[in-house]
Amino acid sequence: MPQAGDKAPGFSLPDQSGATVSLSQFKGRHVVLYFYPKDATPGCTTEACDFRDEHSALVKAGAVVLGVSPDSVASHQKFATKQGLPFSLLADPDHALADAYGVWGEKSLYGRKFMGLIRATFLIGPDGKVVRVWPKVKVAGHVAEVLSTLQGGASDAAPARAPADAPAPKARAAKKAPSAEAKPAAVKKPAAKKAPAAKAAARKGARA
Repeated sequence: MPQAGDKAPGFSLPDQSGATVSLSQFKGRHVVLYFYPKDATPGCTTEACDFRDEHSALVKAGAVVLGVSPDSVASHQKFATKQGLPFSLLADPDHALADAYGVWGEKSLYGRKFMGLIRATFLIGPDGKVVRVWPKVKVAGHVAEVLSTLQGGASDAAPARAPADAPAPKARAAKKAPSAEAKPAAVKKPAAKKAPAAKAAARKGARA
């Protein structure tokens, strides 16, 4: 399988209209070359429709979209017409192009092994070299990731890290409840003054 920096294998294949499409005719532009197993199957239909829905944005980003499968020209024509696909689907019935891109291999389904096309996408740069590869594509979110890459998004960039010598943020100290020692001491009421013993005796005599 070609990797980023490798020269993309060239090709000349018929599309759904019978016209010959070659990689060389797109020199100076990005090419999104996506391989899918079979026309009109659920996952392949979803992927094709995702590329259809984002086609204007992909073209605006400077890319040409090309789908490839082992299906015939007639099958591609029916599929493209039904789904309203605005891009070329290339017929690769002998899987020669799939072999060149390393996406024809052993697959497994319900415990049964067989040879088939492995879903993958290659982004080819204006200079004809591979820019990025998505092997074993998961359909959900794939087209959005391809578009983000074309637009120079950060989807494939490593997250930014703080410099090693950057001071660590100071942790905020938790507020402590005031301790018992911090509470003001209870104020004691002054004791009632007692009359001197002599005065108490005089009062007692007067009453007698």
